[in-house]
Amino acid sequence: MVKQATELRYAVRFRVIFKYFGQLCLVVAVLSLAPLLMSLFFGDTAISLRYVLVIVGLTVLGGVFTRLQAPSRVQINEGMVLITLMFIFTPLVMSYPMMGSGLDFIDAFFEAVSGVTTTGLSTKATLVDAPPTFLFARAWMQWYGGLGIVVLSLALVMQQGLVAKGLAVTEAEADDLVGGTRAHARRVLKVYGALTGLGIIGSWAFGVGFIDAVQYTFAAVSTGGFAPNDSGLASLDWPAQVWITLICLAGAIPLTFYHRMVMEKRCGAVEYLQLRAVIIAALIVSLVMGAAMRLSGGLAWSQVFHHAPLLAFSAQTTAGFSSMSCAQLDAGSKLVLIFSMLVGGGAGSTAGGIKLLRLLIAASVLRLIILRTCLPKHGVSEPRLAGRRLQEGEIHTALLLIVLFVAVVALSWLPFVAMGYSPIDSLFEVVSATGTVGLSVGLTSATLPTILKGVLCIDMMMGRLEIIAWLVLLYRGTWIGRRMEET
Repeated sequence: MVKQATELRYAVRFRVIFKYFGQLCLVVAVLSLAPLLMSLFFGDTAISLRYVLVIVGLTVLGGVFTRLQAPSRVQINEGMVLITLMFIFTPLVMSYPMMGSGLDFIDAFFEAVSGVTTTGLSTKATLVDAPPTFLFARAWMQWYGGLGIVVLSLALVMQQGLVAKGLAVTEAEADDLVGGTRAHARRVLKVYGALTGLGIIGSWAFGVGFIDAVQYTFAAVSTGGFAPNDSGLASLDWPAQVWITLICLAGAIPLTFYHRMVMEKRCGAVEYLQLRAVIIAALIVSLVMGAAMRLSGGLAWSQVFHHAPLLAFSAQTTAGFSSMSCAQLDAGSKLVLIFSMLVGGGAGSTAGGIKLLRLLIAASVLRLIILRTCLPKHGVSEPRLAGRRLQEGEIHTALLLIVLFVAVVALSWLPFVAMGYSPIDSLFEVVSATGTVGLSVGLTSATLPTILKGVLCIDMMMGRLEIIAWLVLLYRGTWIGRRMEET
């Protein structure tokens, strides 16, 4: 069977990769028009020139590649290669205009990676002197990064099964990656746009300035967390803080949940399960963290009731907004947030992390193992979740991704500890990057050694695309071997 599968495998076709890479370049060029227009509005002429050069370069490159003749049907490995290449290429390109804000290449690349992966970690010590175009560009990258990852992950990464069916992927769409991507784009863009518009209007109504309302909402709905100031949520009144947190929660729920509720007047079992799981998990984290902040941290009850829920929902949704400095937290509170950030939000949402759905699958399997010890010899029991029988492939994929996430975190944590950083603070920073959260205890800064900045960049990109796509990119059989005939 293994030999037969090996003989049937196909390497990627370079014409397909180049053609669709060119199309994605044109998309990035169009998306770059927004920060260009804002730079002209704010009068940041030097940055405007950089965006013009980027847009022209992307347009020329995309125009050349899209002229190639290639099949319209895309293989799974070709889709994964395309999205991994774009999550490398886009930050590299966007680093150039971000360097116009006074950053060197390493820090500009770090900022761009953090933006596109919707993480929110930053090496800048302060945003007081940051050009307004820089602040808008960061939030804008998070917005389209969040949209892109939902569309691409559903259409190109997820396999058929419980998750795919629960997220409204039809058989026809699953067989045609390009058609599936377009169908998801139309569906998700409507929801994403509606949540964004609602977030901006609500934030503005709660007293946030319009430009700040736009930037907060871009970062919230994408669960990115780039705030337009040094204080994060602390600079807002409590009604605005609650509203932004609700927008983060909305982004951490499968976006097809809203589409089904509006268009089909029903809620899918998997989506409803994830909605409940995200809310319950955030509430539990709030309670546990509140107890730790009070008992170990010695904070006043007023501070506990204010900061514990905001930080808990920020971590669970992987939004990364903070209402206080995480460096001030006690060790117990940091550990609670570490676990919350690692788990993350719902599958098919803009949230990062392992995803609660996979944790529920693992819990279902564990429960079955325990249950089977109580069954008679010929008793039959199947793993089920949300009313559906779990397939072996779904279980294997969920458990594998959990193991891979933990492995990436462990391997990334070791260099920090080896270079003398606090073990718990190092773990906090690494989990925040891998879970694409953005909460920080202060290790991420301009003074962080370049090699460790590189580690965090790898963590952000690995976590955003859930690791397997990167393994496909590095797999020898992806590039070398028999190729499907191009018809």
